[in-house]
Amino acid sequence: MQGKPTQREPAGETGQQSLLHGFVSPTRNLGATPAAPELPIARVLLDSPLPHLDRPFDYLVPADLDEDAVPGARVKVRFGGQELAGFITGRIDKADTSARLVPLGRVLSPQPVLAPQILALAEAVATRFSGTVHDVLRVAIPPRAARVDKEFTPKARAAAGAAAAGTAAATADDDGGTSGASAPADEAPASTDQALAGPEGSGPNPWARYPHGPRFLTHLAAGHSPRAVLSSLGGYGPGAWPEEIAAAVQATLLSGRGAVVVVPDAKDLTRLEAALSRRIGKDAFVRLTADDGATPRYRSFLQVVHGDVRVAIGTRSAAYAPVKDLGLAVIWDDADDLHAEQRAPYQHVRDVLLLRAAAEEAALLLASHSRSTEAQRLVATGWAAGIAAERATVRALAPRVLSTADSFNMERDPLAARARIPHAAWKAAQDGLTRGPVLVQVARTGFSPALSCQDCREPARCRACAGPLGLASRNGIPACRWCGRPEPVWSCGNCGSTSLRGSTAGAGRTAEELGRAFPSVPVISSAGDHVRTDVPDTPALVVATPGAEPVAAGGYAAAILLDGNAMMSRESLRAGEDTLRRWFSAAALVRPASDKGLVVVTADDTSNVGHLLRWDPAGAAERELELRRELGLPPAVRYAELTGSREALTAFLPRLDLPAETRVVGPAPLEDPPGPAPVHRDGQLGGSGGRYRTLLFFSYAAAPAVTSAMRAAKAAASAKRTGDPVYVRVDGTDVL
Repeated sequence: MQGKPTQREPAGETGQQSLLHGFVSPTRNLGATPAAPELPIARVLLDSPLPHLDRPFDYLVPADLDEDAVPGARVKVRFGGQELAGFITGRIDKADTSARLVPLGRVLSPQPVLAPQILALAEAVATRFSGTVHDVLRVAIPPRAARVDKEFTPKARAAAGAAAAGTAAATADDDGGTSGASAPADEAPASTDQALAGPEGSGPNPWARYPHGPRFLTHLAAGHSPRAVLSSLGGYGPGAWPEEIAAAVQATLLSGRGAVVVVPDAKDLTRLEAALSRRIGKDAFVRLTADDGATPRYRSFLQVVHGDVRVAIGTRSAAYAPVKDLGLAVIWDDADDLHAEQRAPYQHVRDVLLLRAAAEEAALLLASHSRSTEAQRLVATGWAAGIAAERATVRALAPRVLSTADSFNMERDPLAARARIPHAAWKAAQDGLTRGPVLVQVARTGFSPALSCQDCREPARCRACAGPLGLASRNGIPACRWCGRPEPVWSCGNCGSTSLRGSTAGAGRTAEELGRAFPSVPVISSAGDHVRTDVPDTPALVVATPGAEPVAAGGYAAAILLDGNAMMSRESLRAGEDTLRRWFSAAALVRPASDKGLVVVTADDTSNVGHLLRWDPAGAAERELELRRELGLPPAVRYAELTGSREALTAFLPRLDLPAETRVVGPAPLEDPPGPAPVHRDGQLGGSGGRYRTLLFFSYAAAPAVTSAMRAAKAAASAKRTGDPVYVRVDGTDVL
């Protein structure tokens, strides 16, 4: 049984009424249950992934549910003969039809978890990425915990407030009445200077090293909404990037507004939490991350909903935190692929915050050690201002960078091109260990992630699923990295040899080799499931994969960046950009050149290595963006990936009525890797051999028309339930 669709329902095929419309719900007797006296109609957004149901439906609010059926509440309703969950998006006085409406089934929770600004943001995200609002809200709103709901009832909140007031009064009496003279931890400082200076022991204002940094904080504290792209120099110590973000958040609180900060992973979140605790107090913000568990996450979410805190930090889902009067949205390291949602509609946090900042007229800060091409485009178009240190400051704070592939080092060490760890890298590690810890960055985790035949170099494959074989340890048994099947007796299908060799060395093998080379030095590994946040400032070799590098409080004495050629040889449009970003992130953890900090990079790509040598992330991003513009590739343009059978794509494309400037590439067969039948990212498209892909390239001006057309075509196909489905992914970061 379903309610009456509102006027948001698209016209045409997607606007057809259900054949069940008008029938009375068997769960309630309308004659015996009077409607609410005021605003008796509730508009409900169903919890359904079907594109043609992605709109609110009208339901009658019974009088006994009037108090709990508030906008944003979770409800259960009858639809199509079944009971579905949903959210109340609003209450109105009169429906658009004279037909008898189905009443609400029950209110699951009266908590207004779907705030109006978040609903508007979800609709904007769904429109931009040709998805459904339901899929966006699945990320934006955490699952309900009934026990936590009871903590936020009006009665429970009143009791908690009274208890807190009593505790504060008792503390004031114990302190002789002096405690009341100090401001609470969650209140903003009395002046802008306090926000700039930071707490005692935090060092000088970290924004002072940037020409326009203090002005950015001043604008935030004054209630303005500046937009900036920051190339951060702070990797460790008092001037690290968490301190920069914490200072920006504190300046925003001075204006009486709130802030949202999104970071890629738990390691970064831990560092940011520590910096904010020093700046604004640990009770002035909440964490929103699935790693904390369902109950703590939902409790923190409700604290934001009720306005108990004005700052929310976390991973991807924190971008939707319903902070009231949002003044600043921050994303750290926007080029990190962890910011991209892996479920439909595959939205990126950067784009979510761009939409939110524009809709709520909030400030926006994109901060990173490097600079993504998307961020550079914002600077190039004038939408955001670039903030970077002057060259003299960079030379004073950045480490010295040495390339083992330059002509000088190649003459001294002709075998450096063949060695995984050239002589210059060994020497840098040896010298650095006399002064402190040394970081060694490797491309992959594990011991030997890929094996090949010792004689003919043919990649070793599993006999069951044709997946790649790897070694977990030196004396381990080769096993498939796909299905996990061990291969104790292996023979090459090409030459018949039974000998294996490691094609690539992972973090485990690198740590073992370094441990033998430096037997008196501890070796610390940070990779895979064992990621460390920090290491002591004592001599040690720290082997880490990109993004898992722990922080040394005093900075690393040296860093060795290995496997550069392997990282840049990936079949990806962003291989060079991603590699340079990983280099900058690791190099920022090294002491400055004035303190003998040294970074050794082993790669042949002279252009990307040159940008690292000059410490010029903005120049690298500008060069990459210009190349993309010449080739008509993202982010100079936008694009969409359409995946499905050839027949489905052939039928789908004519419905779009694409602008003349749209460039269509395909359909082309989408090759699947050897092994088990693939499963689509939505978990719905299986099988192999029949998948095709079409790419659409279009301008930013034409994007609203193209994405809206794709969204409408998906809804029409879903309503008809005819033919094979076509899956749409817009601006995917790992497609090209």
